[in-house]
Order: sequence, then structure tokens, then C-alpha cells
Amino acid sequence: MAHQRKVSQQTRKCRKASGRGSRLFPEPAERVRFDDLLTRKLVRANERVAEGPVRPTLNFDSFRSELLDFDFETPRPLDELLSWTIDQMERGLVHITHPRYFGLFNPAPTFPAQCADRIAGAFNPQLATSATSPVAVEIEAHVIRSVARRAGFPPEAAGHFTSGGSEANYTALVCALTRANPEFATEGARAFDGPPMFYVSRESHLAWLKIAHQAGIGRSSVRLVATDGFGRMDQNALTDAVGGDLAIGRVPIMIAATAGTTNAGMIDPLWACAEVARSNNLWYHVDAAWGGALIASDRLRHVLAGIERADSVTIDAHKWFATTMGCGMFITRHPHVLSSAFQVSTSFMPSNIPSLDPYVTSVQWSRRFLGLRMFLSLAAAGWNGYAEHIERSIRLTELLEAELVERGWTIANSSSLGVLCIKPPPGFGDVRSIVRRVLASGRAWVAAASFEGNDIIRACVTNGETTEDDVLELVDTLHVPDEMEVCLHP
Repeated sequence: MAHQRKVSQQTRKCRKASGRGSRLFPEPAERVRFDDLLTRKLVRANERVAEGPVRPTLNFDSFRSELLDFDFETPRPLDELLSWTIDQMERGLVHITHPRYFGLFNPAPTFPAQCADRIAGAFNPQLATSATSPVAVEIEAHVIRSVARRAGFPPEAAGHFTSGGSEANYTALVCALTRANPEFATEGARAFDGPPMFYVSRESHLAWLKIAHQAGIGRSSVRLVATDGFGRMDQNALTDAVGGDLAIGRVPIMIAATAGTTNAGMIDPLWACAEVARSNNLWYHVDAAWGGALIASDRLRHVLAGIERADSVTIDAHKWFATTMGCGMFITRHPHVLSSAFQVSTSFMPSNIPSLDPYVTSVQWSRRFLGLRMFLSLAAAGWNGYAEHIERSIRLTELLEAELVERGWTIANSSSLGVLCIKPPPGFGDVRSIVRRVLASGRAWVAAASFEGNDIIRACVTNGETTEDDVLELVDTLHVPDEMEVCLHP
């Protein structure tokens, strides 16, 4: 008995020496101090970001020189490291959290989502199996079912959270290939009698090329279908592409419509694409990574009519649902196909239940608790709160359009989403020079892009903290002719 007590005391000493109280595992009081310090500094930094330039202001030569001082031989105090890191981030990024960032689909993250990152980081659950993280796995499944139901999918629909839209779209392709030919699981592309093909619009996100490469069927398997002149997939061109491939021995396997194209926010004819898919027995996927957030609004969700006919859908929570990066969702009405596509068995996993364990129904194995970001945001705001967020973005987009049109600018797209493709009046210079001027000013951030063969300026309004004044500031920044700019900055 005395020996057992002696061993126990020695064990406790070892635990204390190697655990709590070290630089990697501080005592609870120290953790509270660091957390408080971090919170205060982040709040102040975010305030300064909103009042300062959108573009980076860091001297990168000095930054790289400072970075070389981190040889990782001599430990540094964590409070100093936190302050240094926040300072570099504040000065060294394009601030997508800035209310005048009108660039890509990267809105400022909701506060509940930021809280979720802290909670997930503290508990660090491994979501590969429901046996090890039953609460976390069920929370994610509950959110997926709720989003699926809101999108019009049947009760049996299932899915999972992903690192982003590319992983979700890749999952759709693997499901399509697996359903088209079950031997794909073992034989790959060799299982097909001809080259497998799938169809997206030429205005779709070209991550599809990387996805085809990753899936092992090659980039030439991606058929970029012509658009109708307004940025949407042309139904006749789609029908001709599928029929033409069948005629020469190729094997069509999937149609992927886009609900919110990257450059212009256009929505492919979802119902018509579903008809072509059904008539040719193809998997029908809708990439609604951005536009899928419209399901939150009872007033606007009709814009996505036809999405409920999809075999699968991609929706990114980190886009218009405004969670932190990266947080995608994949949903399918065929959970059995998902299971057959990613099933694997090994002795070291505590369970293997396709209906519950994410590691046998998804690309990932080790998984972060991503879904908590969407759960807390949706639970805190409700669908009505998200509807208000979406509708507000569109109202601000309409304000931007009205102000620019009044000043002689041209709107090149006709989107139901919060993005404008704009062309300057005569005498304002070319698109790319205007964008360079806006970015150099630091007052706002827009992007140069191409839409239906024309250079345009792309302005996207998705930040939940953008105001009418911010929109008017963008208008004033854009509406400076080149000759006036020369006068202002000789």
C-alpha cells in the first residue's frame, strides 16, 4: 500500500513537471490573463481596421527581417508574441473584414462563429467518429439536416461539413462516378467504357479543373458549356454537349449547375439543367457555394427554384452565411451513395457506422469541429436573422447600382445576388487602371474581372457591417476620371 502511494505521488510530480505550468500548458490563471489580453487587443485592432485602409500597409522587407529573428531557439513571452502577431496581421493583410471590402465572397465573420472557433480549439474534438465525439458529430448532423430541409431536400438527405466548396464539389464528383459505375471504387476511370465527362458552364468556378485532376479522370473530362450571353449555362448548348459526347463514345456522368457564379453572381437555369440530367440519367449537382444562402429568405428563396431537384448541393457557410474560414457543406439525397463512395474499415477506429461516422462518408479522416460555427450563428440569429442579413446585402447592392447608374456607369450583369459587374463611363480609363487606383487609395477594395468577354469591375456587398455611407464612399472612390486623378496626385 505504501509502495502504491509512493508511485502515485511520483506520478503526480511528473505530471506537474511536464504539464500545467509550462509554456505550452499554462496554469488556468495565466490562460485567463492571456485570453483577456487577446480579446482586448483583437477588439481594438478590429476598430482600427474599420477606420483605416483596406489594403496592406506593412513594409515587407522589414517584416521578413523581423521574421528571421525567430530562430525558435530562445523562447519568447506569449503576451509579446500575441501583440506582435496581431500587429502584423493588422498591417499585413487585405482586410476582408473591412466594411469597404467589396472584393470576393469573403464577408466579415459573425461573432458567434468566432466564439465557435475558440470553443472548438479549446476542446479540440476529433470528429472522425461518433464514438469519440458524439455531441459534436450530432450537432453537425443536425445543422446539415436543417439546411437540407430548408433547401427542399427530403428527410433522408444527409451530408457533412467540408473545408470549403472545392472539397464539397469534389465529393459530388466522386459520388457521381461511384453511382454511374460501382467498379469505379476499385478500378477508377478504367471502369468506364469511355472517358467519363461532366458539364459545367464556362462561367463556373474553375476549381472544377483541379477537381477532375484530383479525381483521376483528367482535366479534359470537364466540359465547359457555353452561356446564354447573360452568364448562365445555355440549356441547348448543354443538351448538344451531352449528346455529342454520347455519340463518340464518351460517358457523361454529371451536370453541375452553378447558383452564384464567381464573376457575376449568375444562377444557371436550375430546373432546365435538372431536366437534362434526368433525361440522360446523370447525377445532378448544384454548386450553390455562395447563392445557396438565399434559402434563408422566404422572400428570395424562389430564385433558387429547382435546387430541390438536385442529387447533391454545395453551400459554403463561410461565404454569405458569414462563418469563419473554411466551412463548406455537402448535402445529398442519396446517403447510401455517399457511404459506398468513402467506406473504409480499419481496426484502430472505435466505430464504423456509415450513418454516423464522418470518416466513412467523407474525404477527410481527422476532422475539426467546423459545424459549430454555423450552429452557433444559426441558433443565435435564426433563419429570420439570416434572411435580414441577406436582404440587407441586396438592398445595399441596389443602392450601389442606383448611385453608379445616375453617374453614367453601366451595369453588365443582372444578378439576384449581392454583386455588380460595372463598366465606367467614357473618359474614366480602362477597368484595370481604375481598380489599381481604388486599391492604391486604401479607401475601398474591388476586383477586376471578365464577364461574357468584357472587362468589368466587380463589386460584391456581403459584409454584415457595411453601411450606406460605406457604399457611397465606394461610389466616390470609383467616380474619379483619370485626368482628375492626375490633378489630385501630380
